[in-house]
Amino acid sequence: MAKENAFQAALIKELHSEFPGCLVLKNDPNYIQGIPDLTVLYNDKWALLEAKKDGKAHHQPNQDYYVDEANKMSFASFIFPENKEEVMHELRKVFGRER
Repeated sequence: MAKENAFQAALIKELHSEFPGCLVLKNDPNYIQGIPDLTVLYNDKWALLEAKKDGKAHHQPNQDYYVDEANKMSFASFIFPENKEEVMHELRKVFGRER
């Protein structure tokens, strides 16, 4: 779990750097089981991100459901070191900050 926590902490710093003024909220896994780890609010847009230590990490019950449902509403994704650049690219598109 330490590797996932370290990845999540670095990701939060990167989100703040990439999207100045954004709010990154850590969601309570005990409130809604399976809700993604992070809510990112940026201007009039939002995204949910579920951080994993790697692409093969176990998904908890309901995580796939909530990522799929939230992605239909705005943007949601599993994010891990192997796909981080791809997900950040998609976030830049959603948030209107494409390079």
